[in-house]
Amino acid sequence: MIDEGLLAYLEGYITEKRKNTFHRVLNERTRHFAVVLEDIYQPHNASAVVRSCDIFGVQDVYAIENKFTNKVSRHVAKGSQKWLNINRFKEDGDNTKACLEDLRGKGYQIIGTTPHTDSCVLADFDVTKKTAFVFGAEKDGISDYIKQEADGFLKIPMVGFTESLNISVAAAIILNDVTSRLRKTKVDWQLTPEEQKALYFEWIKNTIKNPDKLIEYYKNEVSLKK
Repeated sequence: MIDEGLLAYLEGYITEKRKNTFHRVLNERTRHFAVVLEDIYQPHNASAVVRSCDIFGVQDVYAIENKFTNKVSRHVAKGSQKWLNINRFKEDGDNTKACLEDLRGKGYQIIGTTPHTDSCVLADFDVTKKTAFVFGAEKDGISDYIKQEADGFLKIPMVGFTESLNISVAAAIILNDVTSRLRKTKVDWQLTPEEQKALYFEWIKNTIKNPDKLIEYYKNEVSLKK
């Protein structure tokens, strides 16, 4: 539960314009789709995907780190990582399996992105289903485990000599398409009021300077005087 008094106190440290921006962005956020990055080792690629998630309103990124640490470059991400939930799976063991189990527990179908199978063409993909899109390593693509466990596959039609796209480009194309079409459906794709308030609280803390000190001051001084 969010402490409403604390939230109101912290709101005093941001401008009305900032508050309005937060609410506008929150109204466009969704957890109907999620993005999974499996062993992405080039920081600029991971960062560009994170930036696309923010741009197209996808709140959750899942980073599977079996071989490589998923690093975000602030120069590429442009601060977008501050506004997203990045869930890391990096413990010893099968992180891919753990991630898929977590996603399925939240009601997601698992869709691997690959041009090398009898995949669904992007334009034909059913956006009404709650979906986690898995993007694989730069060279090898999604793992064999994903290929075995995925509920389906998705591809972007290509008519040139080159048979694949850079992961960041592919993610941007897919997210632009599916989120644009989702917003035209009757699916309840927006965050719940509780989810919006929780994110609003986190975004305020990410914006102001020394939030921990302000929170401590509120608990020790301000709230006791009420």
